[in-house]
Amino acid sequence: MTTQKMMHATEATNLADILERVLDKGIVIAGDIQIRIADIELLTIRIRLLVASVDKAMEMGINWWQSDSYLSSKVKEDGLEKENEMLKERLDRLERRIEAE
Repeated sequence: MTTQKMMHATEATNLADILERVLDKGIVIAGDIQIRIADIELLTIRIRLLVASVDKAMEMGINWWQSDSYLSSKVKEDGLEKENEMLKERLDRLERRIEAE
């Protein structure tokens, strides 16, 4: 006969408290994996993982997602505006060249 343990509200609260603390304080997990054959290093993988809330990450100076064009619509808009200005300038130069001929 197998017994199943029911999750009580206190256990759920404890899990929520732990998650809140981790996100509030942040946690770093680091490790290195090396593959060697006969003292010759073939591969090294360095793993660095930070788990924190967005607010905590920004407090630590980590905000790479704000400048990533895949994650930030503002970066896309800024990029499109710059490209649009460059194209307008190019078009103006070409039109002036045609008029001068």
